[in-house]
Amino acid sequence: MLASLIAGPALARQTAGLKADRILVLKSRRELLLLHDGRVLRAYPIALGPHPHGTKHARGDGRTPEGVYVIDGRNAHSTYHLALHVSYPTEIERAQSVAAHVDPGGDIFIHGLPNAYDGPKNPGRFYKDWTEGCISVGDAAIEEIWRTVDDGTPIEIRP
Repeated sequence: MLASLIAGPALARQTAGLKADRILVLKSRRELLLLHDGRVLRAYPIALGPHPHGTKHARGDGRTPEGVYVIDGRNAHSTYHLALHVSYPTEIERAQSVAAHVDPGGDIFIHGLPNAYDGPKNPGRFYKDWTEGCISVGDAAIEEIWRTVDDGTPIEIRP
């Protein structure tokens, strides 16, 4: 524990100003990692949809997709504190949905907390999965991610 407290500020100084070249989401650990040249720049606790196990198949299933995508847009005026759009569904996922006669959905974002939320804005841990399939972080975290991640950055979401 003490080592992580000491290493935290040192790591922040070493990585200040670096852009993330990859995002890794580890659903089972409820963690989002920003990476640069394979090194972890920052790690953040996350909340997912209410049915986090398994990949997303259809709009409204409460699941977060799994696979490799890119950040393909941003919304500074979202109902959440900032939002980065994830390029789900891929063409393959879209074709699978058509074959299954379901709507795959597509409004998957990394975002902060709801603007109307009046609780703690920067949780050290989420105690409940509450999104509709998005990846939520605290408000300070999404501000850092927003600055550190460019559109076109790959994001890998693992189980």
